[in-house]
Formats: sequence, C-alpha cells, structure tokens
Amino acid sequence: MVPEPKPAAAEAAGTLSIRRTVLRDEVKSVLLERIVSGFYAPGDRLVEIRIAQELGVSQAPVREALRDLESVRFVESAPFRGARVRQVSDAELIEVYPIRGALEEVAAVEAAKRMGGDVSGLEVELTGMRKAKDMREQVEHDARFHELIVLASGNSRLIEIWHSLQVETRTAITALRMGITPKEAAELHEPIVEALRRRDARAAGRAIRSHFDHFGRMLAKNRRG
Repeated sequence: MVPEPKPAAAEAAGTLSIRRTVLRDEVKSVLLERIVSGFYAPGDRLVEIRIAQELGVSQAPVREALRDLESVRFVESAPFRGARVRQVSDAELIEVYPIRGALEEVAAVEAAKRMGGDVSGLEVELTGMRKAKDMREQVEHDARFHELIVLASGNSRLIEIWHSLQVETRTAITALRMGITPKEAAELHEPIVEALRRRDARAAGRAIRSHFDHFGRMLAKNRRG
C-alpha cells in the first residue's frame, strides 16, 4: 500500500502542480500570440527543446502547451515531422460563436433563476478584466466569467459540452485578432451582468446571445477587411 503523503509533501506537490499549470498557460499564451501575429507562419515547425531554451523553461510545459493547441487545431503534428503551425481561418473561429451563443443562452436563462440576483462572482471577473496586465490575464477572467454562468445553470451535460470547446484558447485568438482591450472586454459583459442581477431570465439569454452575435459579426468584418 502506498503511504499517504505527509501534509508538507502534499502541499509541496500541490504547489508544483499549480506552478506547472501556470507555466503551461504562459507558454501557450506566447505561442498563440506568435501564431496570430505571423511570427510563426503556417507550416513552421515548433521544436520543443528550442522553445523551452528560448523561454527558459523545461520541455514539459512546452509539450503540454502544444498538446492544448493541437486539441483546438491551431497546431498539428505527425510522426517524424513534429508539431507545426496550422493555418487557422477567421471562418473556423466564426463557426464556434453560434454554438457558444446557443449553449450559453440556455445557461444564462437557467442561471438567472438559480443565482438569485447574486452576481458578485461575475463582478470579480469584470474587475479582473479591467485590471488585467496582459492578454493572458484578460482572457483568463473572460473565460472564468462565462464558466461561472455555465456552472450556475446546473446542467451537467451543457457544462461538459461547453468545456469541450476549449473556450479560453479560442477567446485568446479572438482577442488577439480583434485587438480587444481589457476595458472593452469588461464593458461588453456588462449587459449580461445587469440582466442576471435583475433575475430577468429572458433578458439574460438575449444579452449573452447578442454578445456572441457581436463577436461573430466583428470577425466576419475583419475577414472581409
């Protein structure tokens, strides 16, 4: 039988796990920004050891970041070829917004009934968006804002599907391509908070659907421009 870890050991293990997760997210943020900016062009090879040396980290968080990006098809890998940048079109991003709009409209309607007007958690995330020092922090608070509403719906199947969309990574790509500032990001979420504060289920559903329709239109405009 494996002995239970001592409290100090368990705490240290937890700290290491958190640090590793943070490193993975930071590496992923750097890689996303480079892909969107064109620093890495479609087809460019992403060599783990080279990226790790450049960023001053071990290969593990780089490997995990690449795996995350591959799961949402921003990176592709093949035997004996390694990981390479995949061309990601605005059309692919646009396709996700009607899906998120439909899912989160259902979530917001239910959340308005279950939250009882308590939007304190959402307000914390809005404050986080406004005070974000970089894109990673902004996206983290943005994704958490939406996750809180989805979780508040109490619909386990909806929650499962929502998480499968890899929302945080897609939000980062959109924020980078559209150049959304922290202040703008927070303001775009205010109507949703107001409807949930009033416990108005229909208004909350409409607000969140309108939120995603807005991003879909902006990306479409960006694509044409």
